[in-house]
Parts: sequence; structure tokens; C-alpha cells
Amino acid sequence: MVESPENLVLAQLRAIRADLADVQGTLGEIKGRLTNVEGSLASVIQHLGHLAAADAQQQVAADRMTERLVRIERRLDLREI
Repeated sequence: MVESPENLVLAQLRAIRADLADVQGTLGEIKGRLTNVEGSLASVIQHLGHLAAADAQQQVAADRMTERLVRIERRLDLREI
């Protein structure tokens, strides 16, 4: 026998609710994973900042050594002008 239209609608609404509950659970999981990715990205950005600072310090040290070398060459008359 054919079910009444009300029962069919209720069955469909229950199926929709179940699907919606699955989607909400998955969305919560995705939000948690996105939070982890954002935290990791912040850590990478911070690390890159430290690397840039270290690179700048090394460049300053290399520039100072170049200046000292030029001065030494000038004093010893080793530099061609």
C-alpha cells in the first residue's frame, strides 16, 4: 500500500536532517583543520622573519669586512686606483 504524503514528507525531512547533521560535523572538522593550518602558517611566517633578520645581520657583517679590507689594501698600497 502507498504511504500517505505526510509520511513521505516526514521521511524526506528526516533524511535532510541527517544529511545536515553530517555536513555540520564535517564543517566542524574542517574548521579545526583550518585553525591548525593557520597556526602552522603563522609559525612559518615567523620563522621566515627570523631568517630575514639573520640574513640582514650577515650582510651588515660582510659589508663591514669589505670596508676593513679596502682600508687595509689602501694602507698597504695594494689597491689599484
